[in-house]
Amino acid sequence: MKDLSPFLQNFILHWGEMGTKWGINRTVAQIHALLFTSEKPLNAEEICDQLGVARSNVSNSLKELQNWRIVKVVHIPGDRRDHFESMHDVYEMFRVIAAERKRREIDPTLSNLRTCAIEASDAKDSEEKYAKKKIEDLLEFFELASDVYDRMDKLPTKTAIKAFKMGDKLLKPLGLLK
Repeated sequence: MKDLSPFLQNFILHWGEMGTKWGINRTVAQIHALLFTSEKPLNAEEICDQLGVARSNVSNSLKELQNWRIVKVVHIPGDRRDHFESMHDVYEMFRVIAAERKRREIDPTLSNLRTCAIEASDAKDSEEKYAKKKIEDLLEFFELASDVYDRMDKLPTKTAIKAFKMGDKLLKPLGLLK
């Protein structure tokens, strides 16, 4: 990693490793880390140069980051090349990523579970009835999780941050903690 301080190299490498654990391509995550920590927008050549990654890989990764809506194209006066910058607000970035993951992962799973529950309505033997019950339990959980997400997503960011920071103070009066 050319011209990057040791702590930035450490962060970018770690973010790439974490990306793979979250199901994100390592290079996509590393480019995101570079852009997130960059004070100014970078063009694709600068990204290639700093990370030592092939141009085609950078182009594909930038498209993926734009599809996630966490990186956008910006134009610099006097420079015809596209430059890229990451979202700056950590909380808003988390909200966008959570919304995208819900759209890509949770919503299709909910749809499939609903279909399976309907198809299982005429379960006959004990094995099918057991499987039907497990699918219904899973559907109930995913519907609850989706509902909680939808409610949290409606909160303004500052309100959501306050609620998270309250932690135990918020849960104790509800009798959810001792």
